[in-house]
Amino acid sequence: MLDNSNSCKSRNLLIETELYMKNIFSIVLILTVFLSCKNEKKAETTEESISLENSERTAKQSDGLTLLKGDFIYYADAAVLQTHAEIYGVVIDKNMHELDKQVKPYKSEDTDMVPVEIRGKISAKPENEEGWPFRVEVKEILNVYKPEAKDSNVIKLGQE
Repeated sequence: MLDNSNSCKSRNLLIETELYMKNIFSIVLILTVFLSCKNEKKAETTEESISLENSERTAKQSDGLTLLKGDFIYYADAAVLQTHAEIYGVVIDKNMHELDKQVKPYKSEDTDMVPVEIRGKISAKPENEEGWPFRVEVKEILNVYKPEAKDSNVIKLGQE
């Protein structure tokens, strides 16, 4: 009889422990779901604020043009703009010729590159055309800067 009583007590203890573990598991599961949903709401709020910022853009920011700062050169019917991250072929049109006129006073050689700041429309180069992968069409000339004096190790051939 004593053995049966101990058996019942250990079975009851086992059942109580099992119920206790199920309750802990349920609480952990509910907390996990609750905290996960809370993070999703924060992400939605961030997306809403980003879309609000985009709607408050100025006309210049929404016109599809890109501000580019880099070194410009026009030589032998080819124009190039080299920025810190990319090299663009420049579409030869009246705005490019105007930029070249503004750049000429700062050139000591025809092959000198001059720092400029423009707004332009970037597009992919047509497949049947040679040149850089992207090209830019100058829409607005913002600034032309005097190049910094550099010691270049360029060897020049020809008359001195």
